Amino acid sequence: MGTIRIAIAGVGNCASSLVQGLSYYHGANGTKPIPGLMHNNLGGYYLSDIKVVCGFDVDKRKVGRDVSEAIFAKPNCTKKFSDVPGLGAPVYMGPVHDGVAVHMDKYPEENRFVVAKDKPVDVVKKLKEHKVDVLVTYLPVGSQKAVEHYAKACLDAGVAFINALPVFIVSDKEWAKKFAEKKIPCLGDDIKSQVGATILHRVLTRLFEDRGVKITSTYQLNVGGNTDFLNMLDRSRLSSKKISKTEAVRSQMTEPLMDGNIHIGPSDYVPWLKDNKVCFIRIEGKKFGDVPIELEARLSVEDSPNSAGIIVDAIRVAKVALDRGIGGPITSASSYFFKHPPVQYTDGEARAHLEAFIAGTEHR
Repeated sequence: MGTIRIAIAGVGNCASSLVQGLSYYHGANGTKPIPGLMHNNLGGYYLSDIKVVCGFDVDKRKVGRDVSEAIFAKPNCTKKFSDVPGLGAPVYMGPVHDGVAVHMDKYPEENRFVVAKDKPVDVVKKLKEHKVDVLVTYLPVGSQKAVEHYAKACLDAGVAFINALPVFIVSDKEWAKKFAEKKIPCLGDDIKSQVGATILHRVLTRLFEDRGVKITSTYQLNVGGNTDFLNMLDRSRLSSKKISKTEAVRSQMTEPLMDGNIHIGPSDYVPWLKDNKVCFIRIEGKKFGDVPIELEARLSVEDSPNSAGIIVDAIRVAKVALDRGIGGPITSASSYFFKHPPVQYTDGEARAHLEAFIAGTEHR
């Protein structure tokens, strides 16, 4: 089917796991299912068809290096599970805008971003220069202006856009219209991990609903030690994140809970956890005879590989859409892969729509 040329905005932990995964699964071709992958072959594309051609970052320890080196530079702290050969993919200085939270200056350099003094490049020019097919945005939560910069660059360069963070682009009608008018596919918003807090909470919520249990209250608390959790200590950056995570769960309820009875969001930063994320879920409800039922669950995962397992499919869906000349939000994939898509389905419905899109029997 050919090569999928990708650029990455934000060469952090998630980018590290993604790039490592492309190396780890490089020889995984054929028709057999591969452990760790939702799709080995997706629309005729394998992971070996994905080629990283450039990256954008603002940290001085990454800018100017090859992506293969930058993914292992501080403050990245995710686990190394694969060697990565030189890619010939330079990391350029991107626009800072609101991508770096001020409070991070109070923490050790090994845990935070250190902004380079380089002049930001022309993102549109670099996307065209490297003949990029798909841009993956992995910027910090709360980077509204920075994400919008990259979204506009994709529109100007004719590049498919994948938004892995909770800045509402794909689910925003005006932005969606712009991508549709230019026939450029976009997927988002806010990545839903392979098996993470949101998908687990959604499935448990749906289970209660399907079995006739009335949910009366629920919470989801998350702690971690990567730069994402450090960044989110600034609560002013969390408004869209809380909306995204809350609506992802509330959308699975027949009678959505009022704000006072549902709490979902990041809770604290624990440095020694590094890229490990620990999630605590509690659901309270009433079953037959209005008899109370309570459920508590604890999930511990390496956060970034959990994201990469989804993004490798999102990239290939974006390329399939490009091949078919389909622009605007790809609603099936967005609903299955992301927390805040343009259209919310149950996960079973979303997967059915996604498989139909891959097979070509559904347009989006």
